[in-house]
Amino acid sequence: MAFDMKRRYKITIGTDSERIAGNQADFVSAVVVHRVGNGGRYFWRRVELGKFHTLRDRIIKEVLLSLELAQEVLAELKKIKDISFDFEIHADIGENGETKVMIQEVVGMIRAHNFEVRTKPGSYAASNVADRHV
Repeated sequence: MAFDMKRRYKITIGTDSERIAGNQADFVSAVVVHRVGNGGRYFWRRVELGKFHTLRDRIIKEVLLSLELAQEVLAELKKIKDISFDFEIHADIGENGETKVMIQEVVGMIRAHNFEVRTKPGSYAASNVADRHV
């Protein structure tokens, strides 16, 4: 972003997870940097965490990991002056499937931290980018 500060950027963060042996979970968080009108890049990190017995627990942890990462990324972006960007957190939940009962809760958590939020089908950072590496 610092190489072309005249451009507009859209930063999206999303996390996806998968249950692995012993009720453990594998979480992948993605940061997507879209240079509007001219492509973009993404970065990801993986972490394996303890026992998660329910889908709800895993989804809440996904959101918490995304919120932590968003705060870290914003802290770094504030160090760079004169960069224009939009910022969103993408949650891997949607109107269809088991997660539909959690939409209000998850959206409320993210908005309470003053972030824009997207859910499926518009939550590509979580449901496409992070999902690719789970």
